Amino acid sequence: MSRVLPIAPVALPAPPELPQPPAVMPAGAKTIRIPVTGMTCAACQARVQRALQQQPGVADATVNLMMNNATVAYDPTGVTPEQLVAAIRGTGYGATLASPELTALEEQARSDAAADEEFALLRNKAVVSSVTGAIAMAAAMMSGAPSLRWVMLVVTAVIMAWPGRHFYLRAWQAIRHGSTDMNTLIAMGTGSAFIYSVIATAWPALFTGAGVAPDVYYEAVIVIIALILAGNAFEARAKRNTATALRALVDLQPRTARVVRSGAEADVPVESVVAGDLVVVRPGERVPVDGVIESGSSAVDESMLTGESLPVTKALGDRVIGGTINGTGSFTLRATTLGIDSVLAQMVKLMRDAQGARAPIQALADRISALFVPTVIGVAILTFAVWYLASDTAPAVRAFAAAVSVLIIACPCAMGLAVPTAVMVATGKGAELGVLIKGGDVLQRAGDVNTMVLDKTGTVTEGRPVVTDLHAASGSRFVSDTGRDELVSLAASLEQASEHPLADAIVRHAKSRGLPLNPVERFASHTGRGATGVVDGAAVAVGNAECMADWAIDVAPCAASAAALSGEGKTTVYLAVDGVLAGLIAVADPIRETSRAAIARMHELGLTVVMLSGDHERTAAAIAKAAGIDRVVAGVLPDGKVAEIKRLQAEGRVVAMVGDGVNDAPALAQADVGMAIGTGTDIAVDAADIVLMRGDLRTAVQAILLSRRTMRTMKENLFWAFAYNVVGIPIAAGVLYPAFGLLLSPMIASAAMAFSSVSVVTNSLRLRRARIA
Repeated sequence: MSRVLPIAPVALPAPPELPQPPAVMPAGAKTIRIPVTGMTCAACQARVQRALQQQPGVADATVNLMMNNATVAYDPTGVTPEQLVAAIRGTGYGATLASPELTALEEQARSDAAADEEFALLRNKAVVSSVTGAIAMAAAMMSGAPSLRWVMLVVTAVIMAWPGRHFYLRAWQAIRHGSTDMNTLIAMGTGSAFIYSVIATAWPALFTGAGVAPDVYYEAVIVIIALILAGNAFEARAKRNTATALRALVDLQPRTARVVRSGAEADVPVESVVAGDLVVVRPGERVPVDGVIESGSSAVDESMLTGESLPVTKALGDRVIGGTINGTGSFTLRATTLGIDSVLAQMVKLMRDAQGARAPIQALADRISALFVPTVIGVAILTFAVWYLASDTAPAVRAFAAAVSVLIIACPCAMGLAVPTAVMVATGKGAELGVLIKGGDVLQRAGDVNTMVLDKTGTVTEGRPVVTDLHAASGSRFVSDTGRDELVSLAASLEQASEHPLADAIVRHAKSRGLPLNPVERFASHTGRGATGVVDGAAVAVGNAECMADWAIDVAPCAASAAALSGEGKTTVYLAVDGVLAGLIAVADPIRETSRAAIARMHELGLTVVMLSGDHERTAAAIAKAAGIDRVVAGVLPDGKVAEIKRLQAEGRVVAMVGDGVNDAPALAQADVGMAIGTGTDIAVDAADIVLMRGDLRTAVQAILLSRRTMRTMKENLFWAFAYNVVGIPIAAGVLYPAFGLLLSPMIASAAMAFSSVSVVTNSLRLRRARIA
């Protein structure tokens, strides 16, 4: 039974009964990621997502504007991938099925190539239209000849037909499907200005007869298209920069490997390496594939994967990761996990999945975006009507200019980019720190954490206990030196069948002293309590005091020694032979060098720190005190960790659990945020929301700090995206004109619109340079 120690007395209520989540995924359901092209704003994203969600057999669909893809969970008996692609294309956007043979590394490489092509195309269009716009403006200022107007009409039509063509095509596709987006506003603004100018060029008498100058806006149309394209190009470049960490991971993968075949070394494409191949790695080279060292040794730089700055010594039997850098030694490895199963490919896949997961805060932007474009069109119509009725001088001209400015300045793009850009940069920054975050929803929850629950073994401590003391029961045959060796041999012989860390410590201790490990019969493990078996015909039992009491074994002869050792933070294990206490073994698991500093930093951040331990009260309390931990719950069996987390949540706490990704999986899943301590290779931990690639609590602190910083950036982005439109649209409509005579021209409005998106992406990119410590 677990006990809450008086180091910080707390009355914990019984855990509430939690409702089971509904089963939304049918048996055999699949998930597919579909690349989508042509999306430019949140409205585009919403239209594609709505079309997918309306398909029969689709359980869930999420569309990511930043990643330009859709992630769909579907029942293959109800809908096929080809039908999903057709549904996307039906909304007017491009979609293709990715090859199932592609690894995450190859998918990302293709995505990067597509992003480069998009930027190059936008840049070229922006340059052409900008140069043309500059010439048009100069020509308009130097001459007002009617013939020049006809030339400008043709030039403007060409610019609209090539550099600006996608604005009008996408606007038309949106209208066909009963929706609107950013392209609708651009097409309406520039299109109406062009039509107005054509009428003024072909039939100027219509204007002069009404006492209005037949002004034209050809140069304005060209410049507006140029500025928007320039903004789109800068935005594409900035968006590409948000994926810097992903590209860096892809670039870690060597293209060739030196494989030993038929007794000779040969350089082969890394894709042709198969499991079991021997691969030679020379000094200074990147390790081409994951594997286990067969011969040789070296120090390997794993910083690019785990964030660990110091090289890690690797020798016979140690695992090495593809993409890491070999030091000055040479070694031969035997290839193990390859392709989609490699650590590097799994990291890229996890990051791509994370960047596709939406943060809940995005829902606010989505709701506003759904109504944004129709609202702006309504405001533009109202603006035209008010100016036309209220203006004394050239009412039609001023009304038209104000309405076009409203259409052009409005920007739903910034709202659509506010959250996903921050998520992309933050997950990339996390990967650089050795913190793999599985999505925007995780970032948001981690930013709200106020309680950190730490598993003791392997999290607070090093996780590799060592035997420190041995006490034989007085009056037993084990009190002599020979008897003490026999005591250790019996305990180790029994424990060699166990996987518990304490058992491993005892076995290692016996081996280090050259003591025999004899076969064990009828071995039985009693979870969280001990083990029993028969060694050399003797019934041997190893376990804690409660375990011994259950077996009616009196531990009084060693009770005083056990109490003293527990007060030193050591775990005591009793040993009984043939139903009689033989002695006890003390095992200590040293506190990690970095744990005290990490826990102190948690306190500085206002976090309550709780440690869970299966140890006796005195042992757990000693370790907690040494580490500076607020609260400790001792005597917790593995299945009791979930109950303790539920109790903390019942107090209204937002709980993060840090522990082993395998043994603590239920507790990690129960916590609001589960953080699995990894070793640089354990990244596919299903139960964890965050994987800490180094066995270091400081990375848990970095995860919290990064989440808080990211949430602040998301809120800043949303604020500026909303504020820009709330302030910019009224100014474009002319609310400042009565008091200050200020009225924006459509060209200035287009420049402001382009700036708004770029500013949001740029603000997110600041996370890359943020100091997270």
